Amino acid sequence: MAGTSVLLHCRSLMWIGSRGVTSGAINNNISFIVKQSVRDFCSKMSAAELAKKAAACAAVDNHVTDNCMLGVGSGSTIVYAVERLADRVKTENLKVQCVPTSFQARQLIINHGLNLSDLERTPELDVAIDGADEVDDQMNLIKGGGGCLTQEKIVAANAKYFVVIADYRKRSKVLGEQWKKGVPIEVIPMAYKPVMSQLCLQFGGKAELRMAKAKAGPVVTDNGNFIIDWQFDAVPENWKSVNQEITLIPGVVETGLFVNMAKKVYFGMDDGTVSIKE
Repeated sequence: MAGTSVLLHCRSLMWIGSRGVTSGAINNNISFIVKQSVRDFCSKMSAAELAKKAAACAAVDNHVTDNCMLGVGSGSTIVYAVERLADRVKTENLKVQCVPTSFQARQLIINHGLNLSDLERTPELDVAIDGADEVDDQMNLIKGGGGCLTQEKIVAANAKYFVVIADYRKRSKVLGEQWKKGVPIEVIPMAYKPVMSQLCLQFGGKAELRMAKAKAGPVVTDNGNFIIDWQFDAVPENWKSVNQEITLIPGVVETGLFVNMAKKVYFGMDDGTVSIKE
């Protein structure tokens, strides 16, 4: 948006220049507009990042204790959680076993010098901390924007307490209010077309195979599967039932609907404070 604004302003100034305005005045105006647009853009980004960090730090401080068996989620907000965890482990000499939900989470754990484990060695977790693409008033979640939904759900399901961290932009009254990209559904590659057809037949809406941005072809998950994004027309009355029905479609591995799983949600606000829902 900032780049588009700058471009439009520059074109306007070029038109004015063609009508006899001096080049010096044009250059000064362009410089001011660019600086102002970039400043506004960075200010908005900083508020969102500040909110993510506040939520992440609060969750780690309130739920991670010595000898904790911890599930580590994926996504941009989790980066701040791992940074805070590493700081506490170092300063408080905590012993924490970390089970990752993705390749990204695994790398974060290793790069911060934390103890890496898995569900084979640590099958029961005290707490799992993860982000979300959207959270509704009932604390139902849409997850999977980053493609890690299956491992995220497995880890969350094996934790005694599942904590969600998100910034203020992810909070909605109903799912679909803020997140417009649909419900991610991981599928076996050979089944993606039949699953897409069945989704539209059973539930309506639109289903699309998620395509990669840095490679040719579809997104491939850490499990070697594809992802379908199902965009629903109307908000279902019973997400639990919808989730169960989708998982019964042959070829579906898991959905990004996390229904009745979260115990507490930390929302970082744009002023740096944290709002807690439980």
